Amino acid sequence: MADFADDDEFADEIVGYVERGEAHLNSLIQERSNFVRGAISRGAFVDAVSKALEDPAVGKDPQNCKDLNLQVVMEALSAPRANEVSLVVQQLAPFQLDTLIKFVYRGMAHPDLYSASMLLGWHEKVTYLHDV
Repeated sequence: MADFADDDEFADEIVGYVERGEAHLNSLIQERSNFVRGAISRGAFVDAVSKALEDPAVGKDPQNCKDLNLQVVMEALSAPRANEVSLVVQQLAPFQLDTLIKFVYRGMAHPDLYSASMLLGWHEKVTYLHDV
């Protein structure tokens, strides 16, 4: 699968990729954000992370949509305590872990916005528990 960091180059290689309009994407991301916030407020961190990773903005999707999507994922990843991360990771499917790691790297590219220690904690748990 193509790496999100260079996903514009590989848009044709992303299986099932269909170019979507900015308004449509923003609507989908906003719905996802609302679900994630609700799940976080209930303490349903697996649901929050799973939903945040669903159908990410990739390829030739507008950059502002990719950035908004990243914010939703980072909100979901920031919610569980460090000792709860393993429990979340254990319940994610392999394709979700692949997507998660890509967002971890994308978040690390913005140390001014996202906690490197939190992201490294997720990276550690994914690689340890699933030999990624």
